[in-house]
Amino acid sequence: MDFDILVLGTSSATPTAHRFPSSQVVNIYGTPLLVDCGEGTQLQLRRFHVGFGKIRHIFISHLHGDHYFGLFGLLSTYELFHREVDLHLYAPAGLKQILWSRHSPVKVRELPFTLHFHALPKRGGIIMDHKNFSVEAVPLEHRIDTWGFIFREKEREPNIIKTKIEELKLLIEEIVRLKKGEMIEREDGTIIFPDDVTIPPPEPRSYAYISDTKFLPHLAEKIRGVDVLYHEATFDNEHKQKAEATFHSTAEQAAILAREAGVGQLIIGHFSATLLDMERFYMEAKNVFPRTVLAYDGLKISIPFKRSNSEK
Repeated sequence: MDFDILVLGTSSATPTAHRFPSSQVVNIYGTPLLVDCGEGTQLQLRRFHVGFGKIRHIFISHLHGDHYFGLFGLLSTYELFHREVDLHLYAPAGLKQILWSRHSPVKVRELPFTLHFHALPKRGGIIMDHKNFSVEAVPLEHRIDTWGFIFREKEREPNIIKTKIEELKLLIEEIVRLKKGEMIEREDGTIIFPDDVTIPPPEPRSYAYISDTKFLPHLAEKIRGVDVLYHEATFDNEHKQKAEATFHSTAEQAAILAREAGVGQLIIGHFSATLLDMERFYMEAKNVFPRTVLAYDGLKISIPFKRSNSEK
């Protein structure tokens, strides 16, 4: 069961010759989730071979153009292709007014599919509850209302030891009950305990996407222990004052949060075009949190299964 992150864009504010604005695809069990949709997102989807017709859920962190201007082109393409499958959009409330206004470049009421709009809650909370995972919105602090998103895999049932199926002649209904933790008592007096025939499932995996925000140390508790953290790192330490003035973060600050939260891996992105010495910038984060990855357009990271604590 895959849990992958594909980075489509790593630039802040505007596209550059080598970087597109913010956009990612989080793929969980074959369900692709589009996170932010900066200018040119559909070009990147094609470039990195993502079947964007399969996308049914889009998450927009805030209403700065480098995070949602690509949405208009994507919706227009869906209209051109006569898409019929419903699309769910999770975004700041203001985006609904933009899309549904008569001046919008996309006539939502005329789309051949239904666009379901879900306004992000001011205080955050679970915004999507799928059978295999959940998505939580997390309020951030930027120049306008902004949210991050946490994607958490749901705990799976224990696995039956295959050799026990034949050895004990387990029936399907018995397997179902054992996986639910129920004891089996047969008519002949045989008792089968779940712990004797099952192995614990892998620990649930998780990913946190922290979009544009000033450095927020209290987020460490919210994202504690996630497997992968993406955190904006618009500036280096030389421009720390500018980061504070514009409600952005530095690479070092992103690394401090990753360290304090005890995450598995840190990805830093959303780079300012003013960054020239990327090696120095990278080391400002890596010196604080060694498991840091410098994002680039096309970066793909897969989160592997982890053994449960009871297996360690």
